[in-house]
Amino acid sequence: MSEPASDDPQTATDYGQALEQGWLPIREVARRTGVNAVTLRAWERRYGLIVPQRTPKGHRLFSEEHVQQILTILTWLNRGVAVSQVKHLLGSTPAFSVPAANDWHSLRQSLTLAISQLAERKVDDTLNQAMALYPPRTLCEQLLIPLLAELEQRWQGQFGAQMERVFFYSWLRSKLGARIYHNNRQLQGAPLLLINHSDLPLEPHLWLSAWLISSADCPVEVFDWPLPVGELALAAEHLQARCVLLYSSKSIHLGQLPRLLSGLNCPTLIAGPTVCIHCAELTVCTTEIADLFLAEDPISAHQALTQRGLL
Repeated sequence: MSEPASDDPQTATDYGQALEQGWLPIREVARRTGVNAVTLRAWERRYGLIVPQRTPKGHRLFSEEHVQQILTILTWLNRGVAVSQVKHLLGSTPAFSVPAANDWHSLRQSLTLAISQLAERKVDDTLNQAMALYPPRTLCEQLLIPLLAELEQRWQGQFGAQMERVFFYSWLRSKLGARIYHNNRQLQGAPLLLINHSDLPLEPHLWLSAWLISSADCPVEVFDWPLPVGELALAAEHLQARCVLLYSSKSIHLGQLPRLLSGLNCPTLIAGPTVCIHCAELTVCTTEIADLFLAEDPISAHQALTQRGLL
């Protein structure tokens, strides 16, 4: 780890000398905190949350104290606090005080209204603004996963529900797919293979999982349709996959699972509501099938992959 930065980068003769003094470039801070450079700049410009030092040529440089402050900001964001409310909380203790998350509720209401009107530009602009201010995990936890749950309740028995569902799910897959494509073009190494194993089109949580994994600098390949027995192992072999994630929101044929996974030479994660549906049976499977583990949702899938060193 770098020594704490103590010298003013303004006195350094060049950028390299400032780094030698212990200052951190924005790319290193993004790597260590998981907050991308675009979001860090937005926090500085819009809210003054992080104010880095600058070299004479304008390069942003961060100290270890800045890194700790970013981690504190993430703690508040992950508790549901809107970024606009964080600044006055930075001296508080996140464990004991959590303000109301009205901004998140308002944002979900705004998106729901835009979806009901099939207003693609409004949906896109709203999410773009949020993506510029929040890391992917915070957006999933506080905005997108709750929004999907609220929409499913709204759509129960409502005329026009399928129209709204297809509109939003199609848009979301295109949106996240474009982000994943852009990330993949800049990443090297073995990909993580995600497969829609439920035969339902446009599974939004599959794409949220793929986006979270991709945002952790892991290449991903998404197959939005099930593969038959035998071809799963073939696909993993061709891709040299580091892991296979099977997502399903429905019950699955557990009797076929050993055959489906036979021949795989990488870990397998089964994710989605199917884990709740077959909780007892799948738990037994994890003791019988090597390198098989489970996760119920995109957040826990990301955590499980991280804990196993696959991200």
